[in-house]
Amino acid sequence: MAKTAKSATKETPAKKATAKAAAPKTAAKKSNTGLMAPLTPSPALAAVVGSQPLPRTEIIKKIWDYIKAHGLQDQQNKRMINADDKLKGIFEGKSQISMFELAKVVGKHVS
Repeated sequence: MAKTAKSATKETPAKKATAKAAAPKTAAKKSNTGLMAPLTPSPALAAVVGSQPLPRTEIIKKIWDYIKAHGLQDQQNKRMINADDKLKGIFEGKSQISMFELAKVVGKHVS
């Protein structure tokens, strides 16, 4: 009888390990739909990225494309972004912001 009890306990941990190993696979397949939710840009932001609803990641990407195309990244300090007429509306009238402030500023111009 003792052999039967030992073999039964050996099978149970193996089943638990298999269940734990299977759990991360299903979690990895889930995508975060909150990050990919389309957001509507404000009129000031729409002048740069367009008026179509876009995910936040695409909005930031389009702003960076605009910055690079127009040479608005500061030459002395690459972390700073210089504003032209279109970007001043987004940057709340500031002539220059840090690239770390970009997401915060964009957050105020999407809904």
